[in-house]
Amino acid sequence: MKSIMIVKKSIRFLALAAIAGTAFSAQAKDIAAGKAKAEAACAACHGKDGISTIDPSYPKLAGQHADYLLLALSEYKSGARKNAIMGSQATALSKADMENLAAYYASLKGTMSTKR
Repeated sequence: MKSIMIVKKSIRFLALAAIAGTAFSAQAKDIAAGKAKAEAACAACHGKDGISTIDPSYPKLAGQHADYLLLALSEYKSGARKNAIMGSQATALSKADMENLAAYYASLKGTMSTKR
């Protein structure tokens, strides 16, 4: 009985440590590098500030959660998410590029999202 409680506490501790590590990791990305990459590769469609005014069908990236943006870019790159334009754009991005872009867009004030 006592060993089961120790295992449960250990699992909770590890889960909390993993969550804290992920949160710290998301904040440690290079937002300036993300901004530079966004201006070079993303602004044409998603707008300079991540709020596209060119075409209402282009997603607004400003204020989105970094983990969502990173997942979306990773899925475009792997082909799990299908879009001809984004697939070709994501193919050229490194993991660090994607993390930095996600951190940059998450740092911007969005019109549709709330901070966690």
